[in-house]
Amino acid sequence: QVQLVESGGGLVQPGESLRLSCAASAGISSFYAMGWYRQAPGKQRELVATITTTSVTNYADSVKGRFTISRDNAKNTVYLQMNSLKPEDTAVYYCNARKLAPLSDYWGQGTQVTVSS
Repeated sequence: QVQLVESGGGLVQPGESLRLSCAASAGISSFYAMGWYRQAPGKQRELVATITTTSVTNYADSVKGRFTISRDNAKNTVYLQMNSLKPEDTAVYYCNARKLAPLSDYWGQGTQVTVSS
């Protein structure tokens, strides 16, 4: 079991930046991948970005070139740097930890990001 705690969300104007953090209670290197997902009002939860233990990254098309996922294994923390934010990025952002054999997913409580002028 692992506990995940997100932080860094807030209210920003279009074009501004935010950095989200996900602090884990266990070593993130023990998981196959860490990731960020988001859910906007009335919409399904969607993948934003993932990073594997071998540092392979994957991004949703809508955030490529604007968002960057990274991790600090020593701090057991995963980050999401969000630049050039758009109103369409408004959502609750959730941290995810995935392990294989057995396939298991762990989720944080979420942090609200609101992009509005």
